[in-house]
Amino acid sequence: MSNEQQVNHGDHDSESEIQPSYYASRAKAIEALLVQKGVMTTNEINSEVNAMDSKSPADGAKIVALAWLDDSFKTKLLANASEALEEIGYKLPDETPYLKVVENSEDIHHVVVCTLCSCYPRMLLGRPPDWYKSLAYRSRVVVSPREVMEEFGLRLSDDIEVRVLDSTADLRYMVIPRRPLGTDGFDQESLAALVTRDSMIGVSDPLSAHF
Repeated sequence: MSNEQQVNHGDHDSESEIQPSYYASRAKAIEALLVQKGVMTTNEINSEVNAMDSKSPADGAKIVALAWLDDSFKTKLLANASEALEEIGYKLPDETPYLKVVENSEDIHHVVVCTLCSCYPRMLLGRPPDWYKSLAYRSRVVVSPREVMEEFGLRLSDDIEVRVLDSTADLRYMVIPRRPLGTDGFDQESLAALVTRDSMIGVSDPLSAHF
């Protein structure tokens, strides 16, 4: 496989550090239009950006850990994520796209992608990683999800069904990965420390209890 075909798992790209990426340029153009048309002010845009920057995978990790500990909460989360989150004091913004939470099991493994652009549950996971936005990931994970996951170090047995979930502008997905073995007696904080961003996208498993 050539370097161009491989998914880049790193957070830095030397070329993108020299000049703005396509997404950065598009964001700047949209921002300029919003201000020009009087839809939002620069201060309002900066406020929204700062609020989004305050989000991180740690938010999602706490939710996953609670779902591992509380079956009742997990059931509600899988049925209606927004309502379940609001019950524990985590209210998603009104304009947030519909959030669907899915659970990995012994028989089914979910992996998330946005084939059109980079739709992503930023309200729980923060900004998407560069590889999630790349054409390589968006095109290949749909066709060869097992191959892509193996590049992240996750090898699934053939008897596990892999379901690829395609996010849209109106729908976001987050994965509850399988709880690591050896975590009986762990509290929410200890469990959350094992939950990684990539495991909530589905390209990897959580960290081992003995990492």
